[in-house]
Amino acid sequence: MLRALLSIALILFAVPAASQTAPVPPPAPAPATTRVVMRTAMGDIVLAIETERAPLTAANFLRYVDARRYDGQPLYRAMTIGENSGLIQGGIRDSRRLYPPIAHEATTRTGLSHTDGAISMARGALGSARADFFIIVGPDMVGLDAGPSSGGDGQGFAVFGRVVEGMDVVRRIRAAPVSATAGEGAMRGEMLEPEIRILSVRRAP
Repeated sequence: MLRALLSIALILFAVPAASQTAPVPPPAPAPATTRVVMRTAMGDIVLAIETERAPLTAANFLRYVDARRYDGQPLYRAMTIGENSGLIQGGIRDSRRLYPPIAHEATTRTGLSHTDGAISMARGALGSARADFFIIVGPDMVGLDAGPSSGGDGQGFAVFGRVVEGMDVVRRIRAAPVSATAGEGAMRGEMLEPEIRILSVRRAP
């Protein structure tokens, strides 16, 4: 009888230990980014530049930032799609400030997408991007990602960061007045008038 009671006691003491769940591993660290502050004539925009997921495009943008080549350059385009969506575009108009074009870093490679607040490189032909960029406003525009729906060469545009503060500024710029006649091709009627000055672009402290 005593032996039976001892066996039951051992089983009861063993049950809590056996029922414990395995420890949950900590979440994977977020991909590395570098924060940048773009001061414009309409307010500040803070960007998280994807140095880990889009290293080539991020390094190119930061090269211009560190050389202060965006200072004094314009935000020149505001495209509207629907009531509260579209994009704004800016870059470098002085060819003496431009570095050579970079290879294209497709969204299928980086895992990034043209969601609200994404910053992406403007380009013509594949591998022609230099310094001009655009920022998405409003609903996601996944049609600009690489893939069959992107049209053209199917490679889309290269997202390399996102707005983390100042989307209210981006939206005000998108809603700013445009010229009805300025611009060529698809950009006709989308050129800001007047252009909005980029005062400076610096890495955040």
